[in-house]
Amino acid sequence: MDLTLFLALVALFLVGLVLIPFGLPGLWLMVIALVGYAVLDGFTRIGWGTLALVVVLAGLAEAAEAWLSFRFARRYGGSSRAGWGALLGGLIGAVIGTPVPIIGSVIGAFLGAFAGAVGLELLGGAERRASFSAGWGAVLGKAAGAATKIFVGLCIAIIGVFSVIS
Repeated sequence: MDLTLFLALVALFLVGLVLIPFGLPGLWLMVIALVGYAVLDGFTRIGWGTLALVVVLAGLAEAAEAWLSFRFARRYGGSSRAGWGALLGGLIGAVIGTPVPIIGSVIGAFLGAFAGAVGLELLGGAERRASFSAGWGAVLGKAAGAATKIFVGLCIAIIGVFSVIS
């Protein structure tokens, strides 16, 4: 095992983990780092099965993040409109917030999920209190989604490190 290559992999894993709470593609950085390691190492330590596993894990984590915001908005009294508003609002908010360095996409995603859930509930005729409750649920769902992605990122890092050192 080349120590420099291993340390670079670990450093990229750490950077990826730090990026996740900011709404940036940290999981995908980790996946790309593992693919790069496999290629540079000639696939001697990391095989296609391991790479497929981490891609599937990252994809499931992304889907879970979106679903949790939708689900929490509904759980907190919102209709399916609130769920869709949370999902779409979170995506739009993240894109709008991207120009603000480091935290813009995070703040945008949280505010967007809240605004989307509240807005579509109000447009559907829901009362203000119920709409704001659904918006709060959307925010909690975004937080749960971020926590899920951090957990999956830790799993990917553990899989990658143990694949390399074993």
